[in-house]
Amino acid sequence: MYGTIAKLKAKKGSIEQVRKMGMTRRPAGYIASYVFQSDASQDELWLVAIFKDKATYVANAESPEQDREFKNLMQYLAAEPEWHDGEIVSSSQV
Repeated sequence: MYGTIAKLKAKKGSIEQVRKMGMTRRPAGYIASYVFQSDASQDELWLVAIFKDKATYVANAESPEQDREFKNLMQYLAAEPEWHDGEIVSSSQV
């Protein structure tokens, strides 16, 4: 599995719009996504997106649909997200 963790900083008054955006599409290879709201800063969110492998992650990241979603998201963010991409090497579920 492969994915990204992104730190997002919402503009003042935009946190609800960012929280509601989520992943509405289900592109090839998509497994799951999660959004965490920071306890330390209510306008800070952490996005986790998981894909089957790096190839499907990259194909989604480079797609016109993802570009449109990203541009829509950016109107609510104070800065570019901080991205951390990588291979998932361990997981655990209940």
